[in-house]
Order: sequence, then structure tokens, then C-alpha cells
Amino acid sequence: MINTKRVPMASFTLFFLSITIILHVFVAATPSSSSASEQLSSSTLPTRFLDFAKKPETFDWMVNIRRKIHEYPELQYEEFKTSEVITEELDKLGISYKHPVAETGVIGYIGTRKPPFVALRADIDALPMQSKVPGKMHACGHDAHTAMVLGAAKILKQHEKEIQGTVVLVFQPAEEGGAGAKRIIEAGALENVSAIFGLHVMPNYRVGEVASRSGAIMAASGRFQATISGKGGHAAIPQHSIDPILAAANVIVSLQHLVSRESDPLDSQVVTVAKFQGGDAFNVIPDSVTIGGTFRTFSKESFKQLKQRIEQVIVGQAAVQRCNATVDFFQEKKPFYPAVINDGGLHKHFQNVAGSLLGTNKVMEMPPVMAAEDFAFYQEVIPGYFFFLGMQNDSSERLPLIHSPYFTVNEDALPYGASLHASLAATYLLKHHHDVTIVEGKNHDEL
Repeated sequence: MINTKRVPMASFTLFFLSITIILHVFVAATPSSSSASEQLSSSTLPTRFLDFAKKPETFDWMVNIRRKIHEYPELQYEEFKTSEVITEELDKLGISYKHPVAETGVIGYIGTRKPPFVALRADIDALPMQSKVPGKMHACGHDAHTAMVLGAAKILKQHEKEIQGTVVLVFQPAEEGGAGAKRIIEAGALENVSAIFGLHVMPNYRVGEVASRSGAIMAASGRFQATISGKGGHAAIPQHSIDPILAAANVIVSLQHLVSRESDPLDSQVVTVAKFQGGDAFNVIPDSVTIGGTFRTFSKESFKQLKQRIEQVIVGQAAVQRCNATVDFFQEKKPFYPAVINDGGLHKHFQNVAGSLLGTNKVMEMPPVMAAEDFAFYQEVIPGYFFFLGMQNDSSERLPLIHSPYFTVNEDALPYGASLHASLAATYLLKHHHDVTIVEGKNHDEL
């Protein structure tokens, strides 16, 4: 027999309330479709981007661009043909840009043209070295850097609908001593940008490997030149002369004591005299000698102290030998480069993205190096991250180091650099687009 006993109203209400609470908890614990989609995109983008970069048509396209730029190396603020190649390729890709910026630079834009903004940087200038083009050579891999950021642009344009913000492409002139990054900042090109990424090819690591670290990774750099003046005369009767060569020799030895005797052994510093010019004959003491060099530190305090002591030692030691000395640090023409200091939060982001793309065993922690990079200027105004991309192949023959007349680029590294650039930018925007508060009617954050 069916029990027709009525359920009390209070019991029914309690049952309905319990079901409602359970459903509410279940819905709250279940990720929304947009959130799940975002997580999926963030985890799969790097491998999708690498697959795209390795396609023969994409790889060959990047190789052709690099070789075209390599054939016509241009020095700082003279990169007219290089910027022409860049703008032509951006036009073909349908990417808007500003040109010229900082004389010969190009700034491109991909995405919504609204916040958040993240930047990718490529330096585009060559070195003053001999090659098939007299006095000019791409011996530092900037041709490859440019090709890889263009490669990243091609990838990102293909996936533009997935970009949750704007990627700013920075094709920067004059990295090699011209402080082009400083000029880019002064031009306002990075206004509203919240992070910037850059890389450098490195023969020390294998293709498919990357290396970097959190904090200081490259040193601050300055240059100096001193003219030490004495009194010239015949080498056989030095008593009638005031010998600036002897004075310069004492200066050089004394400068080495600044690091070995005055600096903290745990505070890395370098003073190198790499230029010595004086005299044209074996039997004539010259009137003057010119010496020049570079000094490097990681801290601003050490840099300031070292600069001060370099001038004191040069002037003081010259006076001991009865000579006069003047010292020029070229600050107006050649600004000092700050230290490259990687942001800790971006370091974690880099490790996650690079680990997903290459495998965690391919992401190396490297010690700081005393080389310098004007990427540091960006990091003084916004969080930035700089890393090194491996180029060594499986052969036993080591590739020549950068700034060598024998330097060459292993083009097999291009897809890795392009996809890393694209992945770092796209996943950064996916991660941070929820942080942007857009006030209705306020468009001041748009490009």
C-alpha cells in the first residue's frame, strides 16, 4: 500500500534549503567556462606557438629576414635600411606601427590596443667591425634578434583573437654604446607598458636551452679616456723630457689596485685599460699619451665610487711623474649603462613559460656576467626580464663568441626565440588582463 502520509511543511522547507546549498557550493567550486578556457590557453599556447614557428614556411621566412638584415649591417642611429625591412614586413602582416621613433626605431602593436600592455624588444644595430661591408658587421646577433621578434609578431598576429591586451613590438636602434633604449623611453614609446622582455643569442648554450636568473644578471658599464701630457724630446736624453709614456704605465698599474686592493672581493668590479696611444717613432718621447678603457660594477654605489677613484688615480699618478692629465667619461655623448636587474615576478613567469615550452631541464640558472646591455634602461622605469638563448649545435666544434669577426648565428635557434617571445607576452596578458580596471568613458590608457 502506498503511504499517503503528508510530509510536514517544515521538513520540506529544510530539504529544499539543503539542496539549494549543495548546488550553490557545487557551482562555486566549478570553474567558469571562461576561466577554464583561459587556463587551457595559457598552458597550451607555448607548444602551439613553437609548432607554428617550426613550420618550414615560418622558419624560412625568419631565415630570409635575418640574412637580408645581415647583408646590410648599419651602425647606431643609421639603421635606415634595417627599419625599412622591418616596416615592410609589418605592413605585409597587417600590423600597425610608429616610425621613426628615436631616429630609426620602429614600434609595432598587436592586440586590442587597450590595457594591459606588454613589450618585446629587439636591438637592430650592427658593430663597427670589418666584414664584407667595410667597418660594419652584425657580430652580436642583432639581426637574429630582429628576425625573432618579427617571428613572434607573425605568431601573435595569427592568434590575435586570443590576445587579452596589447603586445608592443620595440625595434630599438643603437644598443651598441648609443643608449638607444634610453631614447625609446624618452620618446614615450613605453607609456602604459607594464612589463618588457628581451633576449640575446648565446653560443655557450645549446639550441633549445635558455639561461637567466632573478636579480642582477649583467653589469653597469662606463667608459673613460685620459690624455696624459708631458714634454717630448729625444729618447737618448730623457732628462730633458717629461715622459708621458712612463706616467701612463704607472697609471695603468695603479688602476688595477682599485679592484684588487680597494673593493670588496664579494662585490664584483672590473677596470680594464684597453686603449694606449702615444708616439710614432722608436727614438722620440711624445708630448702626450692617450689611454682609455671601461669599468663595470653591479651596484650604483660601487659604480659611483669607482668612477671617482679612476679620475683621482689618473690625475694623481700623472702628477707624480710631473705630467698633467685630463679625464673624459663621455657621459653626454655615451650615457653610462645601468646594471641589468631581472624582476623576481617575471623570473617566475619566465621559468613557467620556458619550462612548458622547452622542458624544465632546458631552463638554466646562470651566474651574473660583467657584460653590459642597455636593456637596463627599460628596467629602471618598468619591470623587465632579459634572458639568453642557446645556439650551440650538437657538433663538437664550438661557435665563436659574440663580438668576434668569426661570429655566426645558428639559425636553428630562431623558432625557439620567436615562440618564447610570443609565449611570454601572450601568457603575461592572459594572467594580468583581469587586473585592469577600465572606467567607462576613460580612454586615456588606449594607444
